[in-house]
Amino acid sequence: MTRRIGALGLRHRIVIGFALVALLVSAVFAVSTYALARGYLLDQRERVVQHQALADAGFVQRRLETAGADVSAVLTAAGMPAGHTVVLKWQDQWYASALDQGRDAVPAALRAETAEGRAAVQRVRTADGPVIVVGVPLPAVGGEFYEIAPLDELDAILRLLSTILIGGAALAAAAGAALGAWASRSVVTPLNRVAVAAATIAGGELDTRLPPTEDPELATIVASFNSMVQTLQQRIERDARLAADVSHELRSPLTTLVGSVDLLAARRDELPPRSQQLLDLISADLDRFRRLLDDLLELARSDAGLDLRPEARVDLGELLRYVLHEVGDPALVSGVDDVEVLGDKARLSRLFRNLFENAERHGGGLTAVLVSRSGDDVLVEVDDAGSGIPAEERERVFERFATGPTRRGSSSGTGLGLALVAETAAAHGGAVWCTSSPAGGARFVVRLPEAKR
Repeated sequence: MTRRIGALGLRHRIVIGFALVALLVSAVFAVSTYALARGYLLDQRERVVQHQALADAGFVQRRLETAGADVSAVLTAAGMPAGHTVVLKWQDQWYASALDQGRDAVPAALRAETAEGRAAVQRVRTADGPVIVVGVPLPAVGGEFYEIAPLDELDAILRLLSTILIGGAALAAAAGAALGAWASRSVVTPLNRVAVAAATIAGGELDTRLPPTEDPELATIVASFNSMVQTLQQRIERDARLAADVSHELRSPLTTLVGSVDLLAARRDELPPRSQQLLDLISADLDRFRRLLDDLLELARSDAGLDLRPEARVDLGELLRYVLHEVGDPALVSGVDDVEVLGDKARLSRLFRNLFENAERHGGGLTAVLVSRSGDDVLVEVDDAGSGIPAEERERVFERFATGPTRRGSSSGTGLGLALVAETAAAHGGAVWCTSSPAGGARFVVRLPEAKR
């Protein structure tokens, strides 16, 4: 039960808490009120019946003192209230004012106490309902007088009272739940605003702020949140400017180096064998450095929120074949062909190029690219011919600069390609994960939302 309540949201817990407190308070009030009212009404009823029985007993005793008194006539003349019954013991004989009453209508304990000369009263529940039985000794005539008074009317009043109190408790619980709903709304609404603002900021709208509030308790939270976002925005803007500066400072000398190496490569045949080997090493390192710089700048722009996804329709099959034409064999693409997604064509091209190059460099070669639909999404499965990736490493491969067992085969990669794949897929509302292909190699699955027709 605790786990179920704990699984409820804050608003539901507040409503349930208010309702339970209201129900508990109203239940305590109802039980207390019923107990006090019942005790008071029963005591009052007992006193009234006792006074009536003493008066009736005195009348009967005086009549029985008359010689030749007729018991039936005496009981009739007593004039008891409606519903009351009299049972009389006189001269070892039992008499009653009603045919269905007699000695057995009087509890044995009450008869014994009355026989000892003491007046007594007892409440009894019979087949016809609750009654009060009053016993009065008649010492002057050697008899015992018992008057039986029904409690049907009082019992009906108590039942009505209990119904009213139960209804009141239910209404109080409902009112408590309504009050809890109002209170929870006032508590949760500011939290929802914070959540919406945080989600908006996470989506790249860094100028989002919470509106000011007059609530002194929430004002501190709002001010702290807005200050945090302001600081975050300034830091991201500084990082973006740094990325632009680094791009400018590094690309110029890199372009010069690449141009110089290209000139040497054009006259490679004129160089001695050792110089040719050095030229090949320099060319490979420059190519790796260029790709590393491009990846770093891409990640920097992504972190700074500068790579916002335009809403352009992209033919996924055509895009995959175009990228494979540069990296591998376009014939490797199979599956559905008439598929379009929304996104940045250049960034999506880079995503799949990184996956294909990863398969070529670290997975023993690209073997298949399968396109399929899954609900409202498109799945692109990229298989390689390698030995696969252990299950415990399949999440780490998408981390930046993943090293060690995560990097398979050649070490010529930058360590950022798969990280860019994951971030680009997420920026387009999709995801990427790694599993095993039927042939035993690695399979990278990219999920992207399909563009609505």
